[in-house]
Amino acid sequence: MSSTAVTATRRQSRRNLRLAGLGAAIVIMLVAMGLNTKVVRIGSQVAAQPGAFNATAYGAKEFPKVQSEIEKRAVDASTLAAAIAKDATAAGTKYGVPGEIGPEFAVKFTGVAGPQTFGVYTINVPGVSNTVTLRVQTGPALNGTDVRDATGTIAFGQFTNQIDYQNAGAALNDEVKKQVLAKIDTAHLTGKTISVVGVFQLVVPNSWLITPVRLDVK
Repeated sequence: MSSTAVTATRRQSRRNLRLAGLGAAIVIMLVAMGLNTKVVRIGSQVAAQPGAFNATAYGAKEFPKVQSEIEKRAVDASTLAAAIAKDATAAGTKYGVPGEIGPEFAVKFTGVAGPQTFGVYTINVPGVSNTVTLRVQTGPALNGTDVRDATGTIAFGQFTNQIDYQNAGAALNDEVKKQVLAKIDTAHLTGKTISVVGVFQLVVPNSWLITPVRLDVK
């Protein structure tokens, strides 16, 4: 056998040994991973890790505090509408809480419920210009996170991640449905006088979509 052939054979042997060693290492790693892996069924007690965020418990605990704070901050709708019409930025500074798109406002009013579309009622409120449309959402779906955001006391930094932060907002909306709206026949409010304390984000100055934290039928 020539020296060139011998050299090639030796190189191939070393390459094969390296590949065999690498394969053995991978097998050992996979076995170790298998021994240290525990299969957990979704929804089991083991799956609920200690310290994991419980959105339902959070909503039930925090909603009364949020509701109370919103009621304290609530501005009469006629006063707020006039302030926004005059200077929306100044109104946000005076009455609102900074939000991602626009300021969050707490508002209160009494008015007559008009027609509803998918659970959202248009409300005719004395003292508020007819150029401003006030709409109150009554479910079954409550859109947005205004209840979470309107007080300025709940911030992303209080949560582990964005999912928990979003779930906190949804949980507070769920408490609105349980504690505020469940006792009302929300399907038949048209023509009735209602008193509302609620929150909205100012996106369009003359159109407010309000989530109530208190709603009473007169």
